[in-house]
Amino acid sequence: MFCYQCEETNKGEGCTVAGVCGKKDEVAILQDMLIYVLKGISISNIEAKKLGIKNEKADIFIANELFSTITNTNFNKTYFLNKIKEAIKLRDEINNEISINHDYDAVTWTPKDDEDILKKAREVGVLSTDNEDIRSLRQLLTYGLKGMAAYIHHAYELGKKDQEIFDFMQEGLSATIKNLSADELTSLVLKCGEYGIKTMALLDDANTSSYGHPEPTNVNIGVGNNPGILISGHDLKDLEELLYQTEGTGVDVYTHGEMLPSNAYPYFKKYKHFIGNYGNSWWKQKDEFDKFNGPILLTSNCLVPPKESYKDRVYLTGVVGFEDLKYIPERTKGKQKDFSSIINHAKKCKSPEKLEEGNITIGFAHNTLINSADKILNAIKSGDIKQFVVMAGCDGRHKERDYYTEFAKRLPSDSVILTAGCAKYRYNKLKLGDIGGIPRVIDAGQCNDSYSLVVIAKKLSEILKVDINDLPIIYNIAWYEQKAFLVLLALLSLGVKNIILGPKIPAFVSKNVLNVLVENFNIKPNTTIENDLKNLKLVA
Repeated sequence: MFCYQCEETNKGEGCTVAGVCGKKDEVAILQDMLIYVLKGISISNIEAKKLGIKNEKADIFIANELFSTITNTNFNKTYFLNKIKEAIKLRDEINNEISINHDYDAVTWTPKDDEDILKKAREVGVLSTDNEDIRSLRQLLTYGLKGMAAYIHHAYELGKKDQEIFDFMQEGLSATIKNLSADELTSLVLKCGEYGIKTMALLDDANTSSYGHPEPTNVNIGVGNNPGILISGHDLKDLEELLYQTEGTGVDVYTHGEMLPSNAYPYFKKYKHFIGNYGNSWWKQKDEFDKFNGPILLTSNCLVPPKESYKDRVYLTGVVGFEDLKYIPERTKGKQKDFSSIINHAKKCKSPEKLEEGNITIGFAHNTLINSADKILNAIKSGDIKQFVVMAGCDGRHKERDYYTEFAKRLPSDSVILTAGCAKYRYNKLKLGDIGGIPRVIDAGQCNDSYSLVVIAKKLSEILKVDINDLPIIYNIAWYEQKAFLVLLALLSLGVKNIILGPKIPAFVSKNVLNVLVENFNIKPNTTIENDLKNLKLVA
């Protein structure tokens, strides 16, 4: 195997024996194989569309299975073997319909058996591209598309879709096996950022049209006396159905990790047994899941291979996979998912052990921020707010990420943090206070809610009549996996410059590609807190 798609990749170079995330060798190469066949489907489906043949099944299959390969999502070898076979069948159905001969191996290759799949899988991974810079650009594009796939998956579950996004995903995938130049691939990488904004906007519309606009909310981080179910991940449709099915059962529901922002949606507040948020960022689950006592539902990426002590209480759904864990099947048309098994399990469990108490404030998505524009502008004009610091993105388990906690602590008292994603767990429980009623940590929500930060930046640029790079906004972004990288591409597509990225520069960015990013956007790695505060002009 060779995998370097996430921030914690081994030695900052690549995982070659097993993933630091817990992914085993055969799972890694089967993910490569699945992506390879998805590229073949994309080429065939593009040809079919030229002939007026539409295939929504192929569109959503490509998105879902690209999502399944994101870090910390699916560790199940059997899942990927089955999906590869399903992908080949789907590809061949399209090929038979269009009757066009293709020169690409990804369009024509057919395995004899499972061993043949495994053999081929070792030939089609990242290192199959010899040129380092072309390889880097292909992977930049692929990882951006993976992030896009996650977001469009959640939107689709709520009944929202955009054919242009599906079409671009297939254009991008097919481009990674075509003989394109570095300039052509660079153009597609930036185009991926543009479509990233469209995808986040689509998901934002799906969430808010279904559940209302998030509103400022104090979220309880303590526990109740009833048994509970802990729901983690990102899928709000799963939360909706779980809350409906647990009402009146005596089982409480708590959010975890990236599900925290759901507490701010008006729709979910009607459920009295929706208690609040339990625990912290994804990487602490091995300690915190033990103490929850009840069952845990993982709805999307952020699964860490579980300990034996709580393994029997973990339930998976959607594209999440891990061998020997319980799985709740997909919903059938017109029906909800059946959560009765996890509810019955919860009824037999003790109530959660208290980790902490109090509350945290969330719910500052774009609707709230735009409605508060006058108040924010007045604070800027009066000098009460000198700077907004975007500290969005991902959290991770390595100690070097303490940097973000200390950076937040040492920001001047006239600065405000804008955040989205699980990076917020590094500072969202600090007592940083407010500026004239404006919290110094403005939490816009999940990683996909970085769209809110884009909206407010564009709005301020419009009101103040200045270029987006002349706004009192600076960027110190933390990344871990592919969705955060799509957010970075989205910022670059807007022309945002001078972004600090950390904890380290991605291993999949070659030296020459990095030079291009530095020359055009002045992207920099984070260094020390002292240097970065000084370079960002946050201290004298």
